[in-house]
Amino acid sequence: MPAPDPVSDPGAERGGGPVVPRCAVLGDPVAHSLSPTLHRAGYAALGLSASYDAVRVPAGGLAAVLAGLGPDWRGLSVTAPLKREALELAASSTDRARLAGGANTLLRIDGTDWAADNTDLPGAVAAIRERYDGPVHTAVILGAGATAASTGLALAELGARRIVVAARDAGRATPTLAAIAAHPGRPEVTHADLAGCDRGAAEVVVSTIPAAAQEPALVARFADAPVLFEVLYDPWPTPLAAAAGGALVSGLDLLLHQAYLQFEAFTGRAAPRAAMRAAGESALAERAAGRAAAQ
Repeated sequence: MPAPDPVSDPGAERGGGPVVPRCAVLGDPVAHSLSPTLHRAGYAALGLSASYDAVRVPAGGLAAVLAGLGPDWRGLSVTAPLKREALELAASSTDRARLAGGANTLLRIDGTDWAADNTDLPGAVAAIRERYDGPVHTAVILGAGATAASTGLALAELGARRIVVAARDAGRATPTLAAIAAHPGRPEVTHADLAGCDRGAAEVVVSTIPAAAQEPALVARFADAPVLFEVLYDPWPTPLAAAAGGALVSGLDLLLHQAYLQFEAFTGRAAPRAAMRAAGESALAERAAGRAAAQ
């Protein structure tokens, strides 16, 4: 059997041999993340010698972590609460990362600096189109955090002209509304009270709220959406996902599509999508079985 193929790493040679490229997902909390499962499955499928770990980094701690990473570090997936820090600390950034106001991807450049990207935005576009090929004119987003901003921008990419952000606190929703409204398509973006908002004419409903907040009355108002995009993937199904009557886009779909883009940026290879999806589905099934056995 041939030896695993080390991914080329510019300038990374020590002791006469290639340095194994290192990658990780950073955030807090991060132990629950499926990203190591997905990326490691991709490495195994392609026979690549690379590592990918989960590293807890609290808010405000990213700069110190980046300063301590050697040249063998190739790429970082960034999750909450570090996405804005990642964008601010990077030496360069893509248009979509700046548009989203945060980065979920850091790629090592020249062995020292980091370039920021946001694969959540194109990942959300791809996740929706994988399940639904119809028009997107109007959408409702439940919740107003960073994920709401990136999915709102994805909806604008798909042609949405009117986007309603439903959240309990209008003040906290203001940055998300502004981020979505800044899309070049200039969609009309408004706030609605989560407690009283309904689907209206929206083709797509995006839920970014915790499963525990998906009360029966809320589920009843949105279950008939032509497309429900539930950004959570564990536990699954959420109350909204279980009641969905139309096309269902899952948090795993989103996680996979953004991970495919990260994998390709980190390795320079086409992502083995089937292997990565199978690994994610298997891991979630094991988690569900473990919870059932514990009850």
